[in-house]
Amino acid sequence: MTSPTLEEARGLLSFLDASPSPFHAVAAVARRLEAAGFRPVAEAEPWGEVAGRRYAVRGASLVAWVLAGDEAPGTGFRIVGAHTDSPTLRIKPRPDARREGLRQLGVEVYGSALVNSWLDRDLGVAGRVWLRAEEAPAARTFHLARPLLRIPQLAIHLDRDVREKGLLLNAQQHLAPIWGIDDGTERGFRALLGRELAVDPAAILSWDAVLCDTAPSTLLGADEEFVSGPRLDDLCSCYCGLRALVRRAEAGGRGAFIPVLCLFDHEEVGSTSARGAASPLLEAILERIVLTRGGGREDYHRSTVASVCASADMAHATNPNYADRHEPDHHLELNKGPVIKINANLRYATDGETEALFAAACETAGVPYQKFVNRTDLACGTTIGPITAGRLGIRTVDVGNPELAMHSIRELCGAHDPEYMIRALVAFHG
Repeated sequence: MTSPTLEEARGLLSFLDASPSPFHAVAAVARRLEAAGFRPVAEAEPWGEVAGRRYAVRGASLVAWVLAGDEAPGTGFRIVGAHTDSPTLRIKPRPDARREGLRQLGVEVYGSALVNSWLDRDLGVAGRVWLRAEEAPAARTFHLARPLLRIPQLAIHLDRDVREKGLLLNAQQHLAPIWGIDDGTERGFRALLGRELAVDPAAILSWDAVLCDTAPSTLLGADEEFVSGPRLDDLCSCYCGLRALVRRAEAGGRGAFIPVLCLFDHEEVGSTSARGAASPLLEAILERIVLTRGGGREDYHRSTVASVCASADMAHATNPNYADRHEPDHHLELNKGPVIKINANLRYATDGETEALFAAACETAGVPYQKFVNRTDLACGTTIGPITAGRLGIRTVDVGNPELAMHSIRELCGAHDPEYMIRALVAFHG
């Protein structure tokens, strides 16, 4: 089997750099969908005909689908799900502080971040700001990509035990970044946003702002075998799901299933929100697709029973420096294809049937695949898979590309694996 080209890996690099926050990620997906002929629909508007290539956005979540237009109302869906958020440091509502002659910003840890990886890096800020307007507050996204902030680690001369006892960080005390000299003026984060957005700082009502690495994503390795970048968990899956849906749409024709892409926000903090996997977002859109095609509730329930979801989230490649932390008979390798994730306690939603369905899709696509099981004596992570399966009653398989340094500010995956996953998801869509 020949290795795929690096075209999709390079596309992933561009997507990562365009997506410093979940809001930017959804905007980047929407731009790429529209370039492929997809048209937006508004959830708050009445839905008429939604055949063709369509998508809907709710905050930092997005659902897209392809309808030939003549599918029977009870036709099943083939859903690829992923999440747009990643562990990060989020700026507090009143962030400005002055200590020891320096200006700092207060931050809060979002998700299970490897916070040590955020030290001694040049950091920018990105997110969404809400501005005062006549009728209702208006949202604008922003990305301050230049080096603005830094979280300096304590010098070893003042922490002699760090080599033997390891680095211990207190999230409240040790993670506030510095971003200027305290010159006695009242300049603060709100004023910075006002200047960068060319608006009156007094018009800024609120923000959803996160820190982000300013170093660009890149190919790495002697033969460019790896992708090095931020937020691979789970923007790599978002990108693969996007590209698979576009390829399926461009292939044309009506398949046995309706292909759907669903990108949820807030997976890293439990998915319980108005746009997370535990929300009615996907359920409502699937039902509306059935209803607008002349079906009823009976047809909707028939379609969900006939549906399958591939919950795509990154998987733990075997770290060669910590091989003992992995299940010895289920080691995962970079550039060896998608991973089917299995857990007896349903931290992953995969069962024998859905495992076989995705394995068959990989074989149809001609790509290798691997299987992951966590060490029995270590706690297993989870995904949107069990949440989606439990909420909608849809058969689900948990899959993902293998990566190293999950939840670090910079993660590493194989440069060939995005193409492998895209091919597998195209076949999965049917």
